[in-house]
Parts: sequence; C-alpha cells; structure tokens
Amino acid sequence: MKPTEVVLADGEKEMGLGWHPKRVLLILLIFSIVMMFAAFTSGYIVRRDEGNWREFDLPAALLVNSILIALSSATMQWAYFSARQDEVKRANLLLLVTLGLGVVFLFGQVHAWGQMVAGHTFFGGADANPSGSFVYVLMGVHAFHLVTGLVFVAVVLKRSLNYQVHSRAMLSIGNATLYWHFLGALWLYLYLFLLLNH
Repeated sequence: MKPTEVVLADGEKEMGLGWHPKRVLLILLIFSIVMMFAAFTSGYIVRRDEGNWREFDLPAALLVNSILIALSSATMQWAYFSARQDEVKRANLLLLVTLGLGVVFLFGQVHAWGQMVAGHTFFGGADANPSGSFVYVLMGVHAFHLVTGLVFVAVVLKRSLNYQVHSRAMLSIGNATLYWHFLGALWLYLYLFLLLNH
C-alpha cells in the first residue's frame, strides 16, 4: 500500500501511514538516550560489585528536584491541551512556567552537587571514589539533555507567541511535550535507581 502525503496547516508534510519525519527523528533520539543511560546504569551496577565502593547519602535536594520535574511535566501537558483547545495565552503562560521549573531544577542539581562536595564526595582527583563519579555523570548528562529540552520548549514558546501553535499546528508543541515527558521520566528513573542501588 502506497503512503499518502498530507500537508499540515503549518505547511509541513506528513506521511499518511506513519509519523511526521520530525517525530521519527525525535523518537530515534529518545531511543539513543535510553540506550546511553542503560549503559551508564549497567556500568554502575557492575562497578559497584567489583568493590572499592564508598557509600554516601544522596543529597536531599534530589527529592525536591524530582517533585519539580514532575510538576513541570504536568504544566507542559496542560500547555499542550491548552494549545489544542486554541487557548493560546494560557498555553504561553504554561510554557513559561515549564521553562521556569526546568531552570529551577537545573539550579537544584547544582545545589545537589554542592551538597555532595560538602560531604567529601568528588568527581575526580585523589579523593574521588567511583560511586560519587557515577552519580556526577548520571546527573550531569541528564542536566545536559534537560538544557536541550529547555531550548526546545523556548523555541515552541516563541512560535506560540507568534500564534504559530494552535489546534491546527500542534507538531512542535507535541514533539516538545513528548521530549519533556521523556526527560522527566528519565530523571525519576535515575533517582529511583540511585535510591535502590546506593
């Protein structure tokens, strides 16, 4: 069966039997990130079982950050629903709130790193232990991807402020929502992983 081409309201084309090419690229990106973090967490477990592993308390800020990212996922979803209902001003506000919560989450991660340093848990150097180094890497690589998510949401906010996001042009906010939910779920997985394996 030959796929049919559909022209969307924002001028972009979509294949009738599948997803938009940008959605496919996003899903491939998400899959590659999942594989990377699966490798990190597998390496964590293997290295821990080899010994020379210092146990330390996880920073309390990580729980607060988990709540913040869950809230930001809720505001992002609400923004998506608002755009679908052509409530553009509400969608703009919720996208802005999502950005704010994401930035606060990043500052919370920096604060958590500060708590780890204060507890003599370092990333590198003579005093470093693999246990602390793994936590820094997991948090740091996730933070990098969250920055890309913030850029993505900011681009969608700019489009929305120009009335380019509404019920007939949902691709950009749909992709941003999917990626943001993924980043939130990824962080919650990492936090639970560290709680259970630390």
